[in-house]
Amino acid sequence: MDAGFWILQFLNATQFSMLLFLLSIGLTVIFGLLHFVNLAHGALYMLGAYIGISAAAWTGSFWAALVLAPIAVTLIGAVLYFTLIDRLRSAGPMNQVLVTFGLIFVFIDLVRIGWGDVALGLNAPQVLSGATDLGIVSYPTYRLFLIGLGAMVMAILWIVLSKTQIGAMIRASVENEAMAKALGINVGELFFAVFCVGCALAGLAGVAAAPVLSATTGMGISILIPTLIVVVIGGLGSLEGAIVGSFIVGFIETFSAAILPGLAAILTYVLLAAVLVLRPRGLLPARA
Repeated sequence: MDAGFWILQFLNATQFSMLLFLLSIGLTVIFGLLHFVNLAHGALYMLGAYIGISAAAWTGSFWAALVLAPIAVTLIGAVLYFTLIDRLRSAGPMNQVLVTFGLIFVFIDLVRIGWGDVALGLNAPQVLSGATDLGIVSYPTYRLFLIGLGAMVMAILWIVLSKTQIGAMIRASVENEAMAKALGINVGELFFAVFCVGCALAGLAGVAAAPVLSATTGMGISILIPTLIVVVIGGLGSLEGAIVGSFIVGFIETFSAAILPGLAAILTYVLLAAVLVLRPRGLLPARA
């Protein structure tokens, strides 16, 4: 375990944390703003990967797929919003969980029909292939791109939510929906816009992860559990909570798998249990 080992694990943990952030920020804001338990978020991530692979095959360009996949997933999310999610907002969390959990298997079967039940890969663009020499270690260039992509999205969201009028409207609606409506904010349109942004980020995470993880029908379920843990640890509706939770979970899972493989499967859940007992609203909840 020399310096190169620790640097490599740090980069792996950062890359995984950025992937978790892209998924968790959409999910946590949907939870915090819409009060909706959308377990189908992981399925949208899976669709982003498969649609991105097809888009890259049709256009011959990874960059086109990186743009088209989030747009396609957003359109699918918009259809879901108007047909199911908006109607289920007042149905209670149990109905929301049952319906959206069922949607996961609907989308899995649709993917099996459309793409088959085999793992599919997506080649990274030529400019991002190979490894970058960082001095002590060499690290895959595409994984560095994922870190940069996550950091860019993180910065854009922070600016929008903290420095713009629409960000103030979102924060006000999360804090007190009734008061936001009384101030003239169209909360319904705001809900829909936030939901679409969450779907787009899920699709972006899916297509961005495809060159690293490949696309499988089980990827949506496997990523959903750590994403939900991030949301609970960070706090509902909180950008800062999503950032902190993503890095905590990403680093714990990566370093425990490398150093304590026998305990890797339980450490995250131990942390989750501790947060639920000591700070059940999360470390940085959006509501005061």
